[in-house]
Amino acid sequence: MAKKKIILLCAGGMSTSMLVKKMQEAAASDGLDCTIAAFPQADAKEQGADADCILLGPQIRFAKDKVAAACPGVPIDAIDMKIYGRMDGRGAIDIAKKLMGI
Repeated sequence: MAKKKIILLCAGGMSTSMLVKKMQEAAASDGLDCTIAAFPQADAKEQGADADCILLGPQIRFAKDKVAAACPGVPIDAIDMKIYGRMDGRGAIDIAKKLMGI
C-alpha cells in the first residue's frame, strides 16, 4: 500500500499538533505508512488537494463544504468533539482509515 497523506485542519493549526503526535503513534501501531500534518483551514487548498483524507477540527466542522470545494475528490470528515477533546489518536486514525477505505 502506498504511503498515505492525512491532513488535519483547524482554526489556527496549533491545537491539532498534539493530536497529530497521538495519531502518528496509533498509525505506527497499526503498521499504517502515512504522513500526518496539521494546518490552519486557510491552507486547505495548498495542503489538502493531494491528501488521501482531510480531518477537520470540531471547531471548524461548519467549513466542510468550503474545504470540499477547495479539495475536490478528497474525502473529508470532522473529528468528533469527544475524540478531539480527549486527544484520542486512535479514534482519529480510525476516522481517517474509514475515509480512506482501509
